[in-house]
Amino acid sequence: MERVDKSATGQRPADKSPLSRPVLGIFAKEPRPGQVKTRLCPPLSPTEAAGLYRACLEETVTAMRRGSFALVIFYSGHKDYFSAAFAGLPLLPQAEGDLGRRMEQALRLLLGRGHPAAALIGSDSPDLPLARIEDAFALLQRTDCVTAPADDGGYVLVGERRHHPELFCDIPWSTPQVLAATRSRAAELGIGYLELPPWDDVDDLASLSRLLQRSPGSTTAQFALAHLAHHL
Repeated sequence: MERVDKSATGQRPADKSPLSRPVLGIFAKEPRPGQVKTRLCPPLSPTEAAGLYRACLEETVTAMRRGSFALVIFYSGHKDYFSAAFAGLPLLPQAEGDLGRRMEQALRLLLGRGHPAAALIGSDSPDLPLARIEDAFALLQRTDCVTAPADDGGYVLVGERRHHPELFCDIPWSTPQVLAATRSRAAELGIGYLELPPWDDVDDLASLSRLLQRSPGSTTAQFALAHLAHHL
């Protein structure tokens, strides 16, 4: 395994048709109270947590729409919400099953359409730099799989050039062992694997406070300061 600590660069394809470009899928839930950001409840109320999730999702999609790659939202919830909130973006329902199954199916579908590379992110890292996504696709020109580690032991991005469903089977999802298990599986199977520098998920008050320190000008930070300051 090789760790990459500096941004890689890559050439944007001359052909701008969607299938000629790498594609980023954003995993998203409809922001319903009691269904999102539940690890923040308490101290946040379910309605406050849903508002924070909506801010994270909207900031993520807005940033990623500026990328040189194609963009797809894999949604969970009512399609009408996503059609109204993110007009013009392709929408695909998430598959059934655990997180690994849903990610595996999403990457299989995207690569099966003919994209040269595919990556997935969620909306828990609303200040994830666009350059980090571009770097991931640059790395995928020379390796099969990339991740961007999360500070909690998981990852905030996973991407593939060739699909390897084994990387998503029997992984201890939602635990601090996700990244270590993924590294081990890639090494065991001889899958080319590289890592980008890590980033931070926003899933509890401590990580929300870190976001405020790291990216005070982000729209998610501004939402938190305007509506959740009494919790911080």
